[in-house]
Amino acid sequence: MRKLVQLRTVPLDAKTRRLADCYDISDLRQAARRRIPRPVFDYVDGAADEEISVAANVAAFRSWRFLPRVLAGVEAADTSAPVLGSTRPAPMVLAPTGYTRMLHPDGEIGSARSAFRHGLPYTLSTMATTGIEELRASVGGGASGAGALDGELWFQLYLLRDRTQAYRLVDLAGSNGYTTLVVTVDTVVSGNRVRDLRNGLSIPPALTMKTVASVGAKPGYWYQLLSGPALDYANFAGRSRTTVMKSADFFDADLNWDDIAELRARWPGKLLLKGPVGPADARRALELGLDGVQLSNHGGRQLDRTIAPVDLIAPVREAVGPSFTVLVDSGVRHGADVVIALALGADAAVLGRAYLYGLMVGGEAGVDRALDLLIGQFRSTMQFLGMTSVAELRKHGRDLLTREPG
Repeated sequence: MRKLVQLRTVPLDAKTRRLADCYDISDLRQAARRRIPRPVFDYVDGAADEEISVAANVAAFRSWRFLPRVLAGVEAADTSAPVLGSTRPAPMVLAPTGYTRMLHPDGEIGSARSAFRHGLPYTLSTMATTGIEELRASVGGGASGAGALDGELWFQLYLLRDRTQAYRLVDLAGSNGYTTLVVTVDTVVSGNRVRDLRNGLSIPPALTMKTVASVGAKPGYWYQLLSGPALDYANFAGRSRTTVMKSADFFDADLNWDDIAELRARWPGKLLLKGPVGPADARRALELGLDGVQLSNHGGRQLDRTIAPVDLIAPVREAVGPSFTVLVDSGVRHGADVVIALALGADAAVLGRAYLYGLMVGGEAGVDRALDLLIGQFRSTMQFLGMTSVAELRKHGRDLLTREPG
C-alpha cells in the first residue's frame, strides 16, 4: 500500500500553492475571483452591455472540432513560428491592457518580464500604469528593440484628440526600441461596460462605501495596492480623476483612414490595425502599406454583438493573401484555441484575459503559469493532430477542422 500512496509535497509559500492548484485558465480565473475585490475582477472579466460578445468569442473557438492525423511521429514537434519577421518559441503575443497595476503591483513590468522569458512580444497600452521609458528600462534593451531577455516590446496606440501628445507617444516608443505600433480603431466612443458602471470604478481609485467594505474582505489585495506607488495612467499623469468609461473621452471619434496613412508615414517600424476588421478593410490596410491586422472585438468590451474575431480569420486571409500578418484576439482561453486560429489562417494569437487572470492570482509568477499552461496545451494539441511544426499546421489546417453543427 505504501508503494501505491505517495503524499504530494505541499509548498510552504501561499502563492506557489495557489498557482500549483491551477491546471488551466479557468482555474486561474476562479482563483482570481476569490482573491481580488469584485470591482477589480469585474474590470477584467466584464464586457459591454449584455456581454453577448464576450461569451460568443469563447463559444466560437469551441464550436470547432478536430480531425487528427495519426501515426505521424510527433515526438520532435516544434512550436516555434515567425511573428512579424521574428521567430518566436510559440505563436503568441501578450495583448495591451489598461490599468494593469490595479490588478497586481507587478503590473505591466511583471507581465513583460514573463513574456520575455517565454520569448514572446509584450504590448504596452496607451492606458498603461507604466510609462514607455520605464518599461523599457525595466526589461532591458535599447533602440534595436532587443531586450535583455528574448522578446520584443510593442506599443498600442489610441489616437488621441490631442495629436501632439499622441505623436509624442509614438516617437517615444520608437526611440525606446518598440518594434511594432498597434493602432486600435474600435474605441471611437466608449463601450457601455455595465459592471464598471455598477461598481463605480474610477481612475485613480476612489474610496466609496463599497471599496471601504471590500478592504476587510480582501486585506491582502489592499495591502499590496496601498504599499506600492500611487496608481494613475502613466501617459496622462496629473489629470483629474475619471471613470473607466469616461477615459474614452481622450480618444478621437473622427479617426479615419487619413490618420492611418499619416501614422504609416511617421512610424518606421511594423504597423498593425487592431479591431473588428473585415476583408475589405484589411485589404485597404494592405494597400496603405500596413504590415498586418489584429482581428479583435476588444474582448467584447466595446460594441456588443460583434462577430467573433476567429470567424474573420478565413475571409480576411483570403482577401489579403499569404504574406500579410493576421493576428487574432478575443476568446483565447486554451492552447487548442491557438491551434484553431493558425489552422484557419492566422499567424499568431494574442492573449488578454488569459494572462491577466494569472497576474491577479500571483503577479509575474502567475503570468508565467498562464503562459506555461497555454504553450503546453498548444504543443500537445499539435501532437495529437499529427503536426510536427507550425508551418505544417498552417498548410494542412483546414483539413484538420470541422465545425460543430448548430
